[in-house]
Amino acid sequence: MTESLAVAFRVDASTLAGSGHVMRCLTLADALAEKGARCYFVMRQKPGSLESAVRSRGHHFLMLSSGGTEKSARRSESEPPHAGWLGVGWEADASDTLQALKGIELEWLVVDHYALDYRWESKVFVCCRRLMAIDDLADRRHQCDLLLDQNLGRKPDDYDGLVPGHAKQLIGSDYALLRPEFSRIRVMSLEARQTREPGNILVSMGGVDATNVTGDVLRVLDTIEAISAYRVTVVLGAACPHIDEVREQAESMRLDARVVVNANNMAELMSQADFAIGAAGGSAWERCCLGLPSLLVVMADNQRPGAEALKRAGASLSLGWPDAIEETLPRAISDVFAPGRLLEMSQNAAAICDGLGVRRVADALQEVSDE
Repeated sequence: MTESLAVAFRVDASTLAGSGHVMRCLTLADALAEKGARCYFVMRQKPGSLESAVRSRGHHFLMLSSGGTEKSARRSESEPPHAGWLGVGWEADASDTLQALKGIELEWLVVDHYALDYRWESKVFVCCRRLMAIDDLADRRHQCDLLLDQNLGRKPDDYDGLVPGHAKQLIGSDYALLRPEFSRIRVMSLEARQTREPGNILVSMGGVDATNVTGDVLRVLDTIEAISAYRVTVVLGAACPHIDEVREQAESMRLDARVVVNANNMAELMSQADFAIGAAGGSAWERCCLGLPSLLVVMADNQRPGAEALKRAGASLSLGWPDAIEETLPRAISDVFAPGRLLEMSQNAAAICDGLGVRRVADALQEVSDE
C-alpha cells in the first residue's frame, strides 16, 4: 500500500459499544501505516471516545458531533438491532461522515459499527474506491468489497445473502486483529506454561465495564480458599467509571491484588497469568494467542456465540452472565485445578489463534486494491 493511499475508519467507542471496536481498528491502522497508508478515524463525540489513543499512534482524528443519547434498542424493525448505539439516524451519520472526509481521496473506508448496514455503506461509497465491513454478528446486510468476521466458529455461509457476490470474506480467528506484541512473545508464553507452578490470575472485563463486573469477580475470588496464595492482577481501561472503587476494593482484599489502569503491556501481563477471568469479547483472541486459559463472562448477547465456541474448543470455561458469577466462578476454579487441566486448556487455546491475523488482513486489503 503506497504512501499516497488513504484509509478511513468509521468506528465509535462508548459505554454501550465499549472500546474493542476502536482498538482493533487501531491495530489494523498501525499495520497499514507501516505499509505507507495515511489513516483517518471518523468518530462521533462520546465519553471515552479514545481520541488520545488515535492521535498518539500518529493517525488523523475527525470528530463528528455528539448527536443524541445512545439507546440499547433500535427505533424500528427496519433498522439493525444495535441502531440505537449510533445516537443519530444512519442518514445523518452518513452525511456527517461524507462531510468529515470531504477532500480526502480514499482508497478504503473501513466501517466497524453494529449500528450501520448496507444503506449507510451505499450512501458513503461515493467517497472511497473500496469499502470494508468488520462484523461479528451476521445480523444485517452489507454493501462492501471485503468483509472481516474474526470469530471462532463463524462460517462464510453465515453471510449468504448479506454481502454482495463479489465481496471477499475473511472469516475466522486466523484473521483476529491482534497487536504485534502478542505474536512476538507467543513462543515464550507457551513454553513457560509447560513448567511453571500456577500462581497468577488476570481479571480483565474489557475497556469500559460500565456495571463493575470486575468488583463482583473480586468479591467472589476473595472467598475462595484454594487461591488464597495467588496474586490477582486487575486490568481496567481508562474509560472505566469504577476505577477508584475497584482500587479501594483491591486494597482491602485478603488476596494479593493490584490494579493496572490503561495497561501498555497487556501481552506481558497475559503471559505472566496462569488463567484469566474476562469478558468474552475481542481480548479472548489475545488470550488464545498466548495460550492463556479463560473463564469467560458473557457481558452482552453478541458475546454468547464466541464464548460457546471457545468452550467447545476446550480453551475456556463459561461463567455465564454476570449475575451467575457467585455460583459459577468457584465451580470453574475447582475445574481448572484438576490435574493437567490448565495445560490442556492452554494448548487448545494456542491452536485457535497465532496472532498474525492483522498481517493477513492488511495483505488482503492490498490484494483487493490491486485487482
